Amino acid sequence: MFNVQTFPAANPAFATAAAPQAGEAVVAGASETPAIERVWLALNKYRIEIAVIIVLALLGALLATLLTTPKYTATSRIEISRQQERVTNVESLTPDTAGQDLEFYQTQYSLLEARSLAERVVRSQRLASDQAFLAAYDLDEASLVSGGARRTAGARGELESTIIDILMRDIDIAPVRNSALVDVSYASPDPAVSRKIADAWVAQFIEATLARRYDSTADARAFLTSRLAELRARLEQSERALVAYAADNNILPIETTVDAEGRTTGMRTQATNNLEALSESLAKASVDRIEAESRLSGPGAKPGGEASAVLPGLRQKRAEIAAEYANLRAQFEDEYPPVQSLKSQVESLDGAIAREERRASTSARQEYTQAVERENDLRGRVQQLERELYGQRSDSIQYNINQREVDTNRELYDGLLQRYKEIGVAGVGSSNISIVDRAAMPEGPSSPNLKLNLALALIAGLGLAFAYAFIREQIDQSVSDPADVSKLLGLSLLGPVPRLYNEEAADALADRKSELSEAYSSIATSLSFLTDHGIPRSMMFTSTVANEGKSTSAYALAEIIGRLGKRVIIVDADMRNPTAHTFYGIPNAHGLSNYLAGGELASSVVQNPSGSNVHVLPAGPTPPSSVELLSSDRMVKVVKELEKSFDHILIDGPPVLGLADAPLLSRVVEGVVLTVEANHIRVRRIKDAVKRIQAAHSHIFGVILTKIDKRNTAYGYGYGYGQNQFEYGTKAVSTAA
Repeated sequence: MFNVQTFPAANPAFATAAAPQAGEAVVAGASETPAIERVWLALNKYRIEIAVIIVLALLGALLATLLTTPKYTATSRIEISRQQERVTNVESLTPDTAGQDLEFYQTQYSLLEARSLAERVVRSQRLASDQAFLAAYDLDEASLVSGGARRTAGARGELESTIIDILMRDIDIAPVRNSALVDVSYASPDPAVSRKIADAWVAQFIEATLARRYDSTADARAFLTSRLAELRARLEQSERALVAYAADNNILPIETTVDAEGRTTGMRTQATNNLEALSESLAKASVDRIEAESRLSGPGAKPGGEASAVLPGLRQKRAEIAAEYANLRAQFEDEYPPVQSLKSQVESLDGAIAREERRASTSARQEYTQAVERENDLRGRVQQLERELYGQRSDSIQYNINQREVDTNRELYDGLLQRYKEIGVAGVGSSNISIVDRAAMPEGPSSPNLKLNLALALIAGLGLAFAYAFIREQIDQSVSDPADVSKLLGLSLLGPVPRLYNEEAADALADRKSELSEAYSSIATSLSFLTDHGIPRSMMFTSTVANEGKSTSAYALAEIIGRLGKRVIIVDADMRNPTAHTFYGIPNAHGLSNYLAGGELASSVVQNPSGSNVHVLPAGPTPPSSVELLSSDRMVKVVKELEKSFDHILIDGPPVLGLADAPLLSRVVEGVVLTVEANHIRVRRIKDAVKRIQAAHSHIFGVILTKIDKRNTAYGYGYGYGQNQFEYGTKAVSTAA
């Protein structure tokens, strides 16, 4: 027969590795459950609620889809460039780099969704009187605009405001990723209305952009107009002052030099031109005078004029005749007639040459005298003009000051005038927004989309279901995982017990291969490790509140220990709600309460209904005050007397909270076994129960976690494995036989 006390010795290795010291608790199944498994357990626990939430979400989506009015979506696509194309080479008021900022496109998207743009669309398309638009949204213009002129204006404004709200609600701006394209979509119950509004929205956006660009220059134009008038007056005044000063000081400019920026850099007056002309004449006269002087005083001066042309001929002719004369003279005497004739010709030519030279000398002197006079005259005039020009130079200082003021005023005026012209033609530049695709007539409704709605409802349902399970799990402060017993309560886990479905505990325990029997057999094994003498001789089973399985645990362990050949007695000390007699179907007319009240513990009171090693001491009649009975010393005597006849005493005690019975009973036994129902009692209440027992200086052996859902894979696996193992051993034995 299976002996709990000898089981550790049967396997020395197990005894060495697993057997604790005396008084040390054994923790069964205290390993930490993985987080993913805990999530699965929570979802499995609330699977019905999760399924209901998901089904309700799907039904809601289906109903909403069927009741929603179909809408048709029309889409117009535009391109928004960073910089507009210019027809003219005119710089705008906004710097070009502004379009390169990161917020440029976000600004454009916000402008596309602006309420002012919706107002432009309403006014341009006259939607307040568009019957097709009003019919699409079930708006009645007649009911709004009736009732007099004043009411009509207010009602029409209210209608337009309603229409604007509708447009703002149904318009959708969707930028195309990684591009300058933007899709402008409008959804309405009428496909024609959707197409009309989508195209109108784009057109009005382009017009609004151009209008905004033109309006931005209005203040600048007004400012420039006033400034131009002031500068024009200043320019005219400075020009008049310049002309008046020139007239007063005989400054007659005939040529001015202007640089590329329009400033006067030089000026030529009449006096300057005259001085230059006289200086050139003076230089020429000086040259003439030097030449005349050289002809007059130089050696071998050469006569000028007609004499210069005659003398060479005369001298050449004389040289020829003189040569002939010398030849004849060498041959003939002087009296020879031809010689005389040649001599007279030479003398005649000498006289002519002398006369010509005298005449040429007189002419050269006259030329020199005239050149000197002319040079002196020109020099005097030049000196006079230089004195006049020096005077004008002194006067030109103020003239230049006036000229610079004129130039400055003209420069300012021309600059502002040019800027004014640029602003005036700034609107000539084409828009930086172009229409790529106009809206097409929708071929079918875009919403509601049943598949999409069901998919979203499924996602939402799953999210709500998971949130529900998470919140319930956070709110639920009960013990659900056997691994949490030690962590939450600070007590050892003796073992988990599965919940029974449509089966009595007695029937399940009768089948030694059942999961319940296996569970309590494991708990019995854990109890055998608690003391040096094996299973404690006396122990009390209690719980935080009623109906947590303490009586069933006492009954089951009594049967398991009894099967080991030990004499066991169950003492039903829960006199307020006795239960032990119901497991065996015995009467409860006499029992523990009779003895505690002063009677004798007769052998007839201790019953052995099944004829096994398990005996039962019923609770007996319910006393007026069970606390007074349990406070007496007779309860200690009961335990001592029973220890003489039985190997193990299992007391089925009352719950701890709300009663004083359990702490009193805990003092008469070796220790207490606390039963806790899974997913039932808050940890805080269980801890209060533990504190009450510990306050009585009683020892708690551990916790039995009862009523665990065996359909939960995390906990049911252990029992299934144990059962399969048992069957596997049976088959092995049969096969061997």
